[in-house]
Amino acid sequence: MTDALRPMTRQRLYEQVLERLRQYVTEGGLRAGDRLPPERDLAQRLGVSRASVKQAIVVLEVQGLVEARHGGGTYLVRDSLDVEPVERMVERRRRLPDVLEAREALETKLAELAAERRTEDDLSAMRAALDVMAEEIERGGHGIEGDRLFHGAVTAAAHSSLLAEFMRSIADQIAESRTESLRQPGRPGRSLAQHRAILDAITAGEPRQAATAMRRHVRTVAKVRLLDWDPEETR
Repeated sequence: MTDALRPMTRQRLYEQVLERLRQYVTEGGLRAGDRLPPERDLAQRLGVSRASVKQAIVVLEVQGLVEARHGGGTYLVRDSLDVEPVERMVERRRRLPDVLEAREALETKLAELAAERRTEDDLSAMRAALDVMAEEIERGGHGIEGDRLFHGAVTAAAHSSLLAEFMRSIADQIAESRTESLRQPGRPGRSLAQHRAILDAITAGEPRQAATAMRRHVRTVAKVRLLDWDPEETR
């Protein structure tokens, strides 16, 4: 049945605030590190409630575009506010819990099997992936490629063709959850440390420890601002 005639929805007020902020940053030539006006001033100048401004700022935080420092204002993380459409965020928020649940089930077992079956080549691939991730983080990045390589190496080290196929079938959703997690403040370094703990357990041939380390890691991945965000809080 067609979805074209679903009920119409009016644009949330904070979405209009987001568009105005995007224009403000572009026209003002603001760059990463520059500070946005205080919420109170923005609300007054835009003629909206402070709650609407606050919700817009939360959306920008969730997308990793600004950093709100407690008592110190809101600062740009990038040179522009290329905001992802809110409806796309809503859809991602809806499916993320299922993706994370699947990741915990699959990747915990993969780590356990990797500790039992890994070869020296497998271990070398995992170490190389963590080197890539460390280099990315050192350059100021999020370590996304190194993270992808590491989890791929763990999957390969399990030597389970069916589990590997399951992982491939949700690769796009996993990539989405990876990006969401690694753009949380302080998360890249913490994730790298957890990866090293997983590798240590796999190297030592300790299946239970490897599974525990992977479960702890995936549960950390699940702690993202997106899941705390309520898109209907302010309309």
